[in-house]
Order: sequence, then structure tokens, then C-alpha cells
Amino acid sequence: MDTVISFGIENVLKKLNIEPHNSGTSTGSNFFGNGNEILSNSPVDGNLIAKVNTTTREDYDKVVDTASLAFKKWKTVPAPQRGEIVRQFGNRLRELKEPLGKLVSYEMGKSYQEGLGEVQEMIDICDFAVGLSRQLHGLTMHSERPGHRMYEQYHPLGIVGIISAFNFPVAVWAWNTALAWVCGDVCIWKPSEKTPLCAIACQKIAADVFKENNLPEGISCLVNGDYSVGAYLSNDKRIPLVSATGSIRMGKIVAQAVASRLGKSLLELGGNNAIIVTPDADIKMTIIGAIFGAVGTAGQRCTSTRRLIIHEKIYDQIKNALKDAYSQLKIGNPLDESNHVGPLIDTEAVENYKRALLQVVEEGGNLLVEGGELTGAGFESGCYVKPAIAEAEPTFEIVQHETFAPILYLLKYKGPVENAIEIQNNVVQGLSSAIMTNNLREAERFLSAEGSDCGIANVNIGTSGAEIGGAFGGEKETGGGRESGSDAWKVYMRRQTNTINYTTELPLAQGIKFDL
Repeated sequence: MDTVISFGIENVLKKLNIEPHNSGTSTGSNFFGNGNEILSNSPVDGNLIAKVNTTTREDYDKVVDTASLAFKKWKTVPAPQRGEIVRQFGNRLRELKEPLGKLVSYEMGKSYQEGLGEVQEMIDICDFAVGLSRQLHGLTMHSERPGHRMYEQYHPLGIVGIISAFNFPVAVWAWNTALAWVCGDVCIWKPSEKTPLCAIACQKIAADVFKENNLPEGISCLVNGDYSVGAYLSNDKRIPLVSATGSIRMGKIVAQAVASRLGKSLLELGGNNAIIVTPDADIKMTIIGAIFGAVGTAGQRCTSTRRLIIHEKIYDQIKNALKDAYSQLKIGNPLDESNHVGPLIDTEAVENYKRALLQVVEEGGNLLVEGGELTGAGFESGCYVKPAIAEAEPTFEIVQHETFAPILYLLKYKGPVENAIEIQNNVVQGLSSAIMTNNLREAERFLSAEGSDCGIANVNIGTSGAEIGGAFGGEKETGGGRESGSDAWKVYMRRQTNTINYTTELPLAQGIKFDL
């Protein structure tokens, strides 16, 4: 990896122990890579941060071999001791929270506070996993046969392949890997090619912790590259589980490849998230929740608010309040904490944003808050755009799709809350949803089996963000996977049913007997 000194980032890289000789493939503390270079350009100012070598097929096979050897030892380490290693990793993240958060902000483009928040999510999942390491419990049950005992237990699964997206370049990896590690698995991580340095930083932190504890290389591995490297993981029979976060299109490719070899996949895919606003909503809370959900991370969250479904009685009130609030948004360098909105990840994302705005107008929509690309001083990277609001109809084709950009569609509904719920559910995605109401009956209907069909359903908070303690994921074409809290750990393990006969006889099923 060749580092280009830019934007004072050299001090951040130094604190994270990222040196120019490191490459983009790793089996612990060993970094190597023999593939083509990929460039890490910051969307903040357009400057080149580093050049990272990608993973060849030969490199990849070496990583898998090393991970396989590591698994043989790691799975025999008692789970509470594995939890102790994760605890140390979490503490190391606490020490490096500032530089890692700054690197996340600079390489991905989210605000510095969001970068720090993402590292805090890593710390939180480590804390969760440490407690979990003493609670990987099964079940005991009564046998129908005298003198027999039955129980279920969970064993480590093996190598977990992790494919992550650019918008959360470190947290989603940690959600998976912290749980996988305490479950006794080893991990191979294929990060987004748009944020390779964040991955290298995390891998170095993890590798140092494992090395200090005399544990083998391969418990944490890194492979950098484009979709072809993800294909290695998806098609590899040696990888029993592939956890993939990204677009629906990508997820379908991964799911088909993994299913064809009867592997397991955990999919966290697109979201087209809506907030329903009823006549009984708290207007101030609604505006805050909608704005943060729509423009936070420049609309590049899987849980970003895309649709605001507003009752006709308060539609104009909400519309005017939003228009006024958007006029106060500050757009610019995300490392400047006075700014609300940073850049999109790259110029391709800008083009997608512009096409979406053109399409909504072509379909008959009205731009309440006009968007557009920002140019000039401070916007030299070509990645900055204005958050936009469009009045639209639920049936518009563009409204049915997820555009990873700060575009909010206002949709009007009439009648009871059931009508709004129908509009919300009438998309292929099913990740996050919310309702703003002080009406208990409306809230309970929204949360019932007849309500939101999403994996996440909130009342009086927005769609974006999630707490570590709850399982995170969605339904329909969002993939159906669950990460983070609750019992999401079970996907990283294989379940085994055990029966013990402690008598001197062996009763057979259906009364069959052998005269022996």
C-alpha cells in the first residue's frame, strides 16, 4: 500500500499503525497482496489517501488455508476465554476511537460524530459478545424413553465470510465478527473496495490483540478487492456461512451462489424505509426524526428515511416545516462538526442521485426542495449534493426503489392508519419503519401482525439507527437476516441434538427387537 499524505491524515494513519509497506490481504499480522491496485480517494476533498493491492485467487486460497488451521485451535478455546479476547479487542477500540472514527469520516464521508458513533457501535457489540460468551446455552428436554436424557447444544460453525458495504465500513464487520469469534468461528472479511483503509486499520488492531495472546493467525483475515473477491467467498464450499451487506442485486447473486452449494447466508440488503405521520403525531418530534433519517450520512444508510407518509389533515403543516428546516442545513466537510451533511461516496453516487430527481419529475412529482450538485470552493471532490424533497405518489416507479442519496419523498394518505400501513408495505424492501403518533390504538395496530411488515418497527422515533441489544435485519427483499443482539448469535453456530442412554438396555423404535 502506498500512502499519499493528505488532509493531515498522516497522523491518523500513524496512530492506527498503517504503514506504506502494508497491502490489502491479511492473515493476521501478515499483509500481502499480488493483485491490481485499488485507489482510496476521500469524497471529502477528492484527494488520494492510499493505493491498496487486491487479492488474487492464489492469495485468497492462502488466506483460507490459514483460517482453516486457526479454526482447529480457536474452536477448542473455552467460550469465556474467547470472550476475554473480544474484551481486549473492545478496549483497544476504546483507545483508538478518535483516530479510527476520523479515518471512517475521511474515507467514507460521514460526519466525524457519526464516525465516532460507528466505532462506539463496535465497542458496544464487543461488550455484548463478552457477556454472550458465558451464555451460549442450549436446551434440555425429557426423553420418552426411560433412562435416557436429551439436550441440544451449539458448536462453532467454521469460517465465516463477511462482505460489507462502504456506508458502515467498520461497524457491520464488528457486528458479525465479535459474535462469530465468541462462538468459536474464524472470519474472512471482504470490505467494500471504496473503503479499504478502514478495513486494514481494523484488521491490524485485531491482529495485534491475537498476537499478544499467542493465538494463531487466521482467526481474523482480510481480503481486499472488487466483486470477484466476494465471489470467491460465495462459491467456496470451505465457507459454511457468508454474511453479506449491500444492495438487493448483490444479495441475490450471493444468495444463489451460496444456496447452490447448500451453504448458509445471512443477508442485510436494501431498505426503502418510511415514517407514517398521523394526525395525532408530535410535529416537532416528527420533523427531527424525518430530517435526521433522510439526510444523516447523506442518505447513505440502509435505514435512511426515504418516504414520509403523511395524513392529509397535517400534510401542509409538515411540508412547510420540513421546507423551513431544510433551508437551515449546512453542507460541507464532514470533519467540521458545524456541518450537517457531508458528501456522497463518489461521483457515481452523485449521478444516481441526479437521475432519481429527473425521474421523479418525469413521473409527475414536484420538487418541494430542489436538489442539485454543489461545486466550487469546498466541494472540489465532486461528491457533494443538496438534500432534496419531492412530492410524489406511492405508485411512482422511482419511489419503489432505493436511491442511496438524501432524497425524501412526501406521500399523502387519507382515512385510517391502515391506509398508510398499506402504502408503507407496498414495496419489495422490508427493513425499517416508523410511525409518529400519540394514539395508542394506531401504535399498536402498526406493531401488530396486520401492521408493518418490516424487521424493524418503531413508534415515535425515526427509521435510522439501531441498538446493539436487538436483532437487526429485515424481511422480503431485504434478505431476512439478523445481526447484532438478541439470539442472532445462533446463525454463527451449528446446532446438535444429543441423546444419552444411561441404562443397560437399548429400546428400539416401534417396539422392534433383535434376538441377540
